[in-house]
Amino acid sequence: MKEFKPFVPADTDLKEFTFRAVLLGVLMALALGAANAYLGMKAGLTVAATFPAAVVAMAALRIFNGTVLEENIARTTASVGEALIAGAIFTIPAFVISGVWEQLHYWESTLIMLVGGVLGVLFVIILRRSLVEEADLPFPESVAAAEIVKAGQGGQTGAVYVFSSMGLAALWELIKNSNGIQIVKDYSRTFYTMASSKIEMLGQKISYGGGFIFETPAASPALVGVGFIVGLRVAAVLFAGALMGWLFLVPVGIFMNPGLNELLAGGQHSWKDIAMEVWFRQIRPLAVGTMIVAAFYTLYNLRGALFSGISKALTDLRKAKVHEGEVSRLEIDLDFKKVLIAIGLMAIPTFILYEFFSGSVGGALFLTFIMIVLGFLFTAVAGYLVGLVGSSNNPISGLTLSALLISAVVMVALGITGPSGVMGVLGVAGVVCCAAGIAGDMTQDLKVGHILGGTPWRMELGEIIGVIIASLFLVWPMWAMDSVYHIGSEELPAPQAGLMALMAKGIVGGEMAWPLVVAGMFLAVGLILIKAPSPMLIAVGMYLPLHSTFAIFVGGIVRWLLELAMKKRHYSDEEQTRAENIGVLLSSGLIAGEALMAVFLAFLVLGTDLAGSTFKLSDYGLEQPSVLLGLLVFVGLIYLLVGIPLKKARTSS
Repeated sequence: MKEFKPFVPADTDLKEFTFRAVLLGVLMALALGAANAYLGMKAGLTVAATFPAAVVAMAALRIFNGTVLEENIARTTASVGEALIAGAIFTIPAFVISGVWEQLHYWESTLIMLVGGVLGVLFVIILRRSLVEEADLPFPESVAAAEIVKAGQGGQTGAVYVFSSMGLAALWELIKNSNGIQIVKDYSRTFYTMASSKIEMLGQKISYGGGFIFETPAASPALVGVGFIVGLRVAAVLFAGALMGWLFLVPVGIFMNPGLNELLAGGQHSWKDIAMEVWFRQIRPLAVGTMIVAAFYTLYNLRGALFSGISKALTDLRKAKVHEGEVSRLEIDLDFKKVLIAIGLMAIPTFILYEFFSGSVGGALFLTFIMIVLGFLFTAVAGYLVGLVGSSNNPISGLTLSALLISAVVMVALGITGPSGVMGVLGVAGVVCCAAGIAGDMTQDLKVGHILGGTPWRMELGEIIGVIIASLFLVWPMWAMDSVYHIGSEELPAPQAGLMALMAKGIVGGEMAWPLVVAGMFLAVGLILIKAPSPMLIAVGMYLPLHSTFAIFVGGIVRWLLELAMKKRHYSDEEQTRAENIGVLLSSGLIAGEALMAVFLAFLVLGTDLAGSTFKLSDYGLEQPSVLLGLLVFVGLIYLLVGIPLKKARTSS
């Protein structure tokens, strides 16, 4: 086997773990975490922060003559924010959606993120050597990030692409929301009435006209950027689920509800209102049932990787030792004995949290034990899967759902039901999800550091610092967005959290809409039998608003247009890679710019308490953005994500 040689040799004396590197990493963690909180609750997807964090770190530290190892520490610390918030938004909003909280609670939410995040870091420290160095895993995103950093040492960092697109997206978000901070999702929503019919149902003759909603894609740079990053295939499958939900199931739901005629007859409800209610109260629970089966089907397909990850985790736990003798800095982790002690100590706040939620000492003990065991096993699995498919495709929601179901069964067996049982179950899910999110991200970051020549224990310490500080601050963006846009609404549907809430309430609280959920389960079985691509993505598409999935689909088409243009112009492999990297950096900036502006506006509304008193376009003779302006946004995005990468890929070669 060829001997591995890192980018920076082991005997280097370059600066690495410095105050400026850690400070920059923490600031980026908060910004990227807030941006992904908005994106995840809005679109049900998060984007790995490794790439934009690497680019920003290179650009910022270059001003101070920072080293590549300082950039590595800053990037590692920064990506914690995205990973931690990914675990948080999949579970913590479920407390609000389920109704056990009226609004997000700061201390409980912070403790869930803190305990889960720190445990995730501690578990991965034990697993690092096995997953990062010994396992024969491709780590696609880690290799790509390392190549970007290496290229940046030659001059070009790519920061201009990130910051320019960030500014454009933030400006558009400000313009479209400035009219009283009113969220503008799309610019045309039309209800098409189907042919009227007379049918007999339940012994009654009913005159009925059905219909469906059709929406334009949201003029959202962030969602288009998401579609560009995930590619046409993923975006198309997601949009197919949306079409199934909105253009098939919603009309069927309206047609099969004859009582809706009375609501229309009163004149207080429009067809649009009726369609939205059918989607919200019937189609979304059905989509949840589809997600449940799809999640376990995904885990089943990954059973080989799951068992391998668990086996490696248990093996490494038995082998955990303190390094002795002369050891290269590239092999030094934080002291394993102290790590194991820290894991034991973390069980104390975990127990306190669960006792507070469940109101039962026995229940809290069981939940703490379950969380530690499942947290470690699922952390190993998450790290292993990241090595296979990358952090962006890590199915932590499926792992979290497994933990939730096991916890729910334990709560029911112990007789702890109602709101206390629901909170206890969601508490376990939250900690496990945060731990799995951090584990996947950290494994990816450690692999990047391994390639570049970073010191493991310093990177691990940076991760712990990032988790602690991010846990203390990232609740506030979530709270602000809930206060203004409302978690569970059409603006912030938070699909994964909705799934967790429904499962917890259904099993522990006995409030599940079982007929609809079971129908969704059978739909998932049908999709699996016909070998439909990714039933989980189809279910998420059904759960999300149509305008959101439509915009993501447009982003996928834009990525396809770029690839098609490169083939027709006979770009070399190197030029294609360069163009795609530029497109990803521009997309990352679009996501960050729109999301951060949305968070800023949420705080602005809360700060003034009077949305109408803020800056309005109408005060300057301008009205709310028109359909034409929305169309121009798409034209601009196509040029930005296709024209610029095509041009720059050749001029810089």
